[in-house]
Amino acid sequence: MSEQQKHTGKEADFKSYKSKFVPFLLDSGALTFGDYTLKSGRQSPYMVNTGAFNTGPKLSRLGCFYAKAIHEKIELGILPQAPDIIYGAAYKGIPLAAAVAIAFSCVSDEEVGYCFNRKEAKDHGEGGRLVGMKPQPGQGILIIDDVMTAGTALRETLDVLRREAPEARILGCVIAVDRRERGTDKLSAVAQAQYEHGFPVFSIVDIDDIVAALKADKLATPAEVAAIERYLLEYKAE
Repeated sequence: MSEQQKHTGKEADFKSYKSKFVPFLLDSGALTFGDYTLKSGRQSPYMVNTGAFNTGPKLSRLGCFYAKAIHEKIELGILPQAPDIIYGAAYKGIPLAAAVAIAFSCVSDEEVGYCFNRKEAKDHGEGGRLVGMKPQPGQGILIIDDVMTAGTALRETLDVLRREAPEARILGCVIAVDRRERGTDKLSAVAQAQYEHGFPVFSIVDIDDIVAALKADKLATPAEVAAIERYLLEYKAE
């Protein structure tokens, strides 16, 4: 097989996992349509809630989608290396980190650790705020989150990691869905986070992938799709 054929095969595999993720969001009840007030105060016609992945099979599949997105970014050179540790912030990030560490270890055939933070430092036993594999100097940490709205949660996570594991390296951050909405500037929250922190922030899918799948496979009504498109005309980042 030629290098071109290998590359084409990889692209097809990457597109395949993205196209499968949108129906999975819908089937799991994680992607819903309606009238939702976001933390930003905006009225959104759709909502992504990863708390809906509330069974073992759903969480297992979600971990596999994250793992494929991470593997893609390593293959494309966007991530400099495979992570040594997957980090999830309490509380939503705890099951995500565990699921992704399991899935990525299977995909990569490498042992990948995971850790998360306590909301308050433990003053007995081993102490400290990190639970799980404690990051060692030089180890690469990949942060896991669900949806980035303004980047506040990522800044808080970085504060914890820089205090508790100052000699570890932050490789990047991966989220489930990039809404691609403007933050305080013309940039999206994801683009702003990349600019601010100097590492890649990427998603399994973004809202453009979702809209394309909704249209192609008729996964939503024309009115639901039109409502999302009107919303994006007003709030989508450049």
